[in-house]
Amino acid sequence: MSQFAIAEAFVGDACAAKTQCALYQAMMACCASMGINYFALLHHVDFARDAGTAIRLHSYPADWQVWFDERGLGQSDPVHRASHAISIGFRWSAVPQLIKLTANDREILATAARFGIGEGFTVPANVPGEVHASCSFAMEPGQPFPEEFHFVAQLVGGFAFEAARRLSRGPHLELPTLTDRQRDCVLWAARGKTDWEISQILGVSHETVIGHLKQARERYGVSKRALLAVRALFDGQISFSDVFKH
Repeated sequence: MSQFAIAEAFVGDACAAKTQCALYQAMMACCASMGINYFALLHHVDFARDAGTAIRLHSYPADWQVWFDERGLGQSDPVHRASHAISIGFRWSAVPQLIKLTANDREILATAARFGIGEGFTVPANVPGEVHASCSFAMEPGQPFPEEFHFVAQLVGGFAFEAARRLSRGPHLELPTLTDRQRDCVLWAARGKTDWEISQILGVSHETVIGHLKQARERYGVSKRALLAVRALFDGQISFSDVFKH
């Protein structure tokens, strides 16, 4: 199955999901299509003490969850902390470049491997005013994370967390609207283009593109362009077919 087909199938399933169980099944199907063993949609909180309405949807081994919760690692887990230092998806092998690992951090990663969780890829989902969160994908020990799916994992991870977030909060009655130029800028940003590159493609000034994206972020109440793309995808302002059509 092509990357576009995987992303498109997941979007359809996630948009149709009315329960966390349905979203879980959509994530499992998506992971199977990419040859990935595990996923985890999580708010970074201590679930054993104060879960509240926090999001937690994952396919990790049950024994790992017990070990993780007994130690209250929701906030201190090294992968979670690394996701606070970057706005795009990253391989777990890059964690030492994002944060300084302690002996305890290394023990956590080693223990995860003993429970059957090896290399992974995490997509930060940090919404201003809300608890830090992320969507992670992981392989069993000894298996490399499929590099060809980094881009799809980035898109699916952000979209999946937004789907889980909306299920937990209920639907929004009023959706933001973008102007045609704002939509064009968001679309090219979702394709990975810089502000300067977008200005050259659209034939407008660099400052104009910066302004359009700033206004679009303000309409959605987000500070990162990755989250802006996810929100625009979820609301139908742009589509995965638009993103892949270049």
